Amino acid sequence: MVDAVHMKASDTTALNSRTRQPVNLTRMGFGGAPLGNLYRKISEDNAQSALQAAFDAGIRFFDTAPQYGLGRSEMRFNPAIQRFGRQKIKLSTKVGRLLEDCTPEEVTPEAFVDVPQKCIVYDYTYDGIMKSFETSKERLGVSEVDLLFVHDVDVFTHGSQEASDAKVRELFEERGYHALEELRNNGDILAIGAGVNEWQVCQRLMNLGDFDCFLLAGRYTLLEQDALETFLPSCLKRDVGIILGGPYNSGILATGPVAGAKYNYIEAPKDILNQVGKIDKVCHSHGVRLIEAALQFVFGHPAVKSVIPGASNASEVEENVSILESRIPAQLWSDLQGEGLIRSDAPISKEMLNVT
Repeated sequence: MVDAVHMKASDTTALNSRTRQPVNLTRMGFGGAPLGNLYRKISEDNAQSALQAAFDAGIRFFDTAPQYGLGRSEMRFNPAIQRFGRQKIKLSTKVGRLLEDCTPEEVTPEAFVDVPQKCIVYDYTYDGIMKSFETSKERLGVSEVDLLFVHDVDVFTHGSQEASDAKVRELFEERGYHALEELRNNGDILAIGAGVNEWQVCQRLMNLGDFDCFLLAGRYTLLEQDALETFLPSCLKRDVGIILGGPYNSGILATGPVAGAKYNYIEAPKDILNQVGKIDKVCHSHGVRLIEAALQFVFGHPAVKSVIPGASNASEVEENVSILESRIPAQLWSDLQGEGLIRSDAPISKEMLNVT
């Protein structure tokens, strides 16, 4: 069973006098992107069995977004939430992308297949945030959510630093951030954050507003630890929690350096394949699967409160839970550091050192 953790940002380190509410999350959550038919179509039966398997395993934190399958992921969460009981789980979704009706030629599926006939319109204004939140609640069949994330104000999504900066300005100058604060102050949500693919924009947002947490996808993993430079220390100083998405860097830390392995949602380049191959070799020498080391590594940092690997069927959920519970020799971590495959300042928790 998946254990629960306590994610609390203390009022003594907040940017204002607001007392922050604690949010209890399970150590492992459920990432809803695959249920939007990420890369491939999955059946409704498999989607519901994946959600049910997560709940049965003790997972109580479920994350989704309008982007995931242009609303399909949120709609698939709806019957599962009714089965579980809304008050028995923590639920998060995202704002910043509005889904609008369009012609078949205008559909913007991105990496998702078999999607509704919708196109994405980015909108980080007050009205855009509020409309996105309301339509998400309708698709989910709920009256409120626990965590609400501003989605993808990063370079990765918008193509340039200039474009990313423009979206951040829109969020603050067009009162989108005010909408988030209003929802939090009214009790419609417990916490606000951003769900992005880059730590740099999280650091900027943390300096501009009072954020409780960030959902960071793929930027603190067994393969990448640049966030240790300034961002993660700042999170500890301000008591801002990190929810880690993409612990496998879009797939390659799960599959290993095989042909067609995905990194950042596209086919992995040669240098990434080579680096992962070296890490995989050290793991293999200790009888550890790469995917096991990847999932457990992220919990070494005290800012990381929950990890949300995706799953598209019940067996993948069960595999994720099993991976989290696997036993890893402490020597693996020191060998990876000794060979320069993970940073020497990457924290290794007592739990990671005492598993065998």
